[in-house]
Amino acid sequence: MTAMAAGIILATTLVTAFISGIFGMAGGLILIGVLTALLPVATAMILHGVIQLVSNGWRAWLIREHISWPIIGRYLIGGVLAIALLVFVMWRPDKQVVYLLLGVMAFIPWIPKSWFALDVEKPFQAEILGFVAQALNTLAGVVGPVLDIFFVQTDMTRKQIVATKGATQVIAHTTKIIFWSLPVWMAADASILPPIWLVLMALPLSMLGTWLGGLVLHRMTDIAFRDWTKYLLTLVGIVYLCRGFGLL
Repeated sequence: MTAMAAGIILATTLVTAFISGIFGMAGGLILIGVLTALLPVATAMILHGVIQLVSNGWRAWLIREHISWPIIGRYLIGGVLAIALLVFVMWRPDKQVVYLLLGVMAFIPWIPKSWFALDVEKPFQAEILGFVAQALNTLAGVVGPVLDIFFVQTDMTRKQIVATKGATQVIAHTTKIIFWSLPVWMAADASILPPIWLVLMALPLSMLGTWLGGLVLHRMTDIAFRDWTKYLLTLVGIVYLCRGFGLL
């Protein structure tokens, strides 16, 4: 890995953690795109998983009093089923498929919420979210926009949404790390793993960005929080679709 590539990854880690600290998503969507462009898919997924595990875990910990633990417990039920299915199928997408999945996912917030009427607080919907989120996060690297359609119609505050989504993502990214690391264990090919020094440098930057983003979150209104999330994801989605179709 070149010094320039490492510098780009570290700078992106800081900036995207800041974005995620505000919106509870979007940052991870940007980070996985940059990592996939610079690294092999498996390496990108593992590194992204480690960074996002710490970022989401730290974000959830900072506002842990707002986590809805009943939702987390129900989320795990669907998540376990998704993990079992992924282990059975063992399919891993290439770079182009990853970009297309990311691009499509970024436009999910524009789908009229009346089409789904999803609410994670309602019976069985947290379980469905767990299944969908675990599967998509493992294959595409992120699942923030999908999480949003389950939370946007709840009566939860922005802090409850960010804290609870952060906790679900700790579970999702742990699963992703294990899933993409399996070839390393099976083939004994350590070259797939990201450099330890890069991980050690990225983690404190992720925590710093998350903390700074949290300062902005506390000053943002619930309306501004939802509007800015949608427009930011749209811009990212356009870039990824162009990349997936070979236009960039």
